[in-house]
Amino acid sequence: MEKSTINNFKYTKAIRIWLIIGLIMLIGQVVIGGITRLTGSGLSITKWDIITGVIPPLNAEEWVNAFELYKETPQFHKINSTFTIQEFKFIYFWEYFHRLWVRSLGFIFLIPFLIFVAKKQLDFYLIKRLGIVILLTILTASAGWIMVQSGLVNRPWVNAYKLAIHFTLAVLVIWAMVKTVSDVYLLGSKKIISSKKTVTFVLSIAFVQMMVAGIMAGMKAGLYYPTWPDMNDEFTPSVLLNSENWGWNNMINYDTYLFAPALIQFTHRMLAYFLVAATIYMFFKLKNKVEEPSKKWLNGALILVWIQVVLGILTVLNVHGKIPLFFGVSHQLIGLLYFMGLLFLYDSLRKI
Repeated sequence: MEKSTINNFKYTKAIRIWLIIGLIMLIGQVVIGGITRLTGSGLSITKWDIITGVIPPLNAEEWVNAFELYKETPQFHKINSTFTIQEFKFIYFWEYFHRLWVRSLGFIFLIPFLIFVAKKQLDFYLIKRLGIVILLTILTASAGWIMVQSGLVNRPWVNAYKLAIHFTLAVLVIWAMVKTVSDVYLLGSKKIISSKKTVTFVLSIAFVQMMVAGIMAGMKAGLYYPTWPDMNDEFTPSVLLNSENWGWNNMINYDTYLFAPALIQFTHRMLAYFLVAATIYMFFKLKNKVEEPSKKWLNGALILVWIQVVLGILTVLNVHGKIPLFFGVSHQLIGLLYFMGLLFLYDSLRKI
């Protein structure tokens, strides 16, 4: 059986496949979360029952009861008051699927984990790495419920900053999982790359961009400026040029005044341009210095950042009262894959 080795401990092929499946499921969780957000489904289930929540409504009476609970939410009263029970079932499905996927992910991790530990196929190092992944996953789930609760009182949407925290924690889970996969697959180079700091710099900007993207999604900032390359005929929105608008109250009350959405979308655009330039610089600086598979990750990062920009532009240009589902989800997915590509590139440049 093929094995890989860290600290003289051998990991079986089954363990490596298990970790890849886990990473793919984490990516799927983020994608499903994006669909849940863009379809306005996140507030359809008003309770968080960890055990009994596995079972959805099974008959007409249970569906009516679930619908009645949803009718008590601000989202129903302010936005979806004309909803039929069939329309409610649609948004319920996506939130239910989102939560079910998390539970499934837990089982896929837990059961093989216990089997591998019982067979002594995991060393303390890998147990510790997976412990970090599990801890961050629990924090992400907890932040998700806190986020949902913020949309069940007063405003019909979840709090943008709490959504950003939830999303950022999800990104950190994937970061920890990528590191674990890189270690088990012995991703590294036979020589020390002096330009590793360049990758660190690009990674830092990309991580900040992911956090800004989370805030932008929560504020639905893309709806306010559905034009490109300008922002409603302006390069810099005029609301940002008035110093009187630069106050904390405008950042908190983002759903009643234009300033915060304008600032977040402008920041998101500028970071995107800067990230493209930084990725191009990184590519030309490293392309003749790195070995395989670092070169593949480097090429992949360059390709993905361009795809990401194009999808971002198409998302903005196809806003017609709401964020287009296909472009919005694709934009989020490619952004995540780009970030993961940078993480794998970083890990591939370390000395083995």
